[in-house]
Amino acid sequence: MTIRQKKELAVQVIGLLEKQYPEAVCSLNYKAPHELLIATRLSAQCTDARVNVVTEVLFEKYSSIEEFAEADIADIEEIVKPCGLYKTKAKSIKEMCIQLRDDYGGILPDTLEELTKLSGIGRKTANLIMGDIYRKPAVVTDTHCIRITGRLGLVKNKEPAKVEAELWKILPPEKSSDLCHRLVLFGREFCTARSPKCKGCPLREICVSAGNNPVKN
Repeated sequence: MTIRQKKELAVQVIGLLEKQYPEAVCSLNYKAPHELLIATRLSAQCTDARVNVVTEVLFEKYSSIEEFAEADIADIEEIVKPCGLYKTKAKSIKEMCIQLRDDYGGILPDTLEELTKLSGIGRKTANLIMGDIYRKPAVVTDTHCIRITGRLGLVKNKEPAKVEAELWKILPPEKSSDLCHRLVLFGREFCTARSPKCKGCPLREICVSAGNNPVKN
């Protein structure tokens, strides 16, 4: 499939998913920008549903970047323990908030370059912040995005950075961030990791993998 064909397919996918999911919203609960940053860090190898339960407690106890920066790391560990990898995640949370307080005046940076300088923050989280907080073009290559764009034939790679690079070439920039949110909803309802529900799928007619057909190049 040529780049032009992939661009045309991407536009079709976006249109169909906009009809299926008019509201493109983040699955993580947050009220302040730093809360989305922290919630996304906790979501690594953890479900959004569990993260939302944990952050309800976490954000009630620590309501600002300053409070997180000065928090006892053992207390953070205890709260985030249900999310797994809790020692690493707690360390990142405290360190990133110290960085935000000391290096950025308590304001989240608005570039991928600066966001990825924060402790524990990779391109996936940085893109989410760019799209949801700053409303800039963003491509969040989470497991749903990688799986679904691969099945649709939009990308050939499975490595997040390579998938992101491929998608930047074919997605309309102004639609990219919202598409990633819709892919999460679509991935949960239809295009699941195991036993995707191809029957009744809104993308069935344009998906090269529908009904377990081999992906065509």
